[in-house]
Amino acid sequence: MKGKISVKEERCKGCGICSYFCPKQVLRVDELGKIRVIKPEDCIACGQCELRCPDYAIFVDRVAEQKEKSEV
Repeated sequence: MKGKISVKEERCKGCGICSYFCPKQVLRVDELGKIRVIKPEDCIACGQCELRCPDYAIFVDRVAEQKEKSEV
C-alpha cells in the first residue's frame, strides 16, 4: 500500500509532530515553518502523520501499488 499525502497549509502551524512520527521520514518542516512532503514515493500509508496532527492539516489517501509488467 502506498499513500498520497495532502497538506492544508493554512491549517499547519509547523509543530513537526507529523514528521517526528513518520517512520519513513517523508515529511519535514521547512524554513518557513510549514510541513513539506519531501519523499512522497516513500510513503507507506501508515497514517501516523494524519492521526497525530493536532490541527487536522494532513490527509493520507491510501493507493494500491501498481504491479510491474514482469509481475503480471
